[in-house]
Amino acid sequence: MSQKASKLVIVTEKVLLKKVAKIIEEVGATGYTVMPAGGKGSRGVRSGGQPTVGDTFAANVKFEILTPNREMAVKISDEVAAQFFDNYSGIAYICDVMEVLHAHTF
Repeated sequence: MSQKASKLVIVTEKVLLKKVAKIIEEVGATGYTVMPAGGKGSRGVRSGGQPTVGDTFAANVKFEILTPNREMAVKISDEVAAQFFDNYSGIAYICDVMEVLHAHTF
């Protein structure tokens, strides 16, 4: 069994982890995956000075959220951006064409 979905990816500062998770849940997504992230962007290197993905030094987190439609993904992204991206580093992007396999609980 498979189902079409949109995948929203949000990369932002680790300090926002609980606040972003709360928005995701309030909008109605049934779950998400979060992992440590590091790298370089317009605000410089974000990971204790070195580009790394180890949780010990990672200053950022990466959320991956599967939503049943683009509208929910955009609503989450808009809310996170409005609340945090003026004052914290962050980026969000959507992958529209996605097929979730084994989606019986999605």
